[in-house]
Amino acid sequence: MTDDRRITKQTEDILHTIMSRPTAEWSGAEIARVCGLKGGTIYPALIRMHGFGWLSWRWEEIDPSEEKRPRKRFYRLTADGERVASQLMLEAPQRERRRQSRQRLKPAPGGLRA
Repeated sequence: MTDDRRITKQTEDILHTIMSRPTAEWSGAEIARVCGLKGGTIYPALIRMHGFGWLSWRWEEIDPSEEKRPRKRFYRLTADGERVASQLMLEAPQRERRRQSRQRLKPAPGGLRA
């Protein structure tokens, strides 16, 4: 379904946020605010998801010089993105358990070395 694409917690959070209003267009800043993520995390993830075909995007239709601000890019789920997001939400509890298991297996900082 998601091939071998690594699904991070941030990707899940972004998709979950967009799925809360699946027909809406979201600015990156709005997604970042709702998810509590920084631009350095959000925008690479949005670009990846666009590359997967999960999101479409368009530029805001304004004149930046008149508005005295840059144009916003608006993101929206594609039909494939909506299907993937729905499936990922169903699989989220299993992925979270695997993440927690990996965390428990990580050595503590400053722990013993072999």
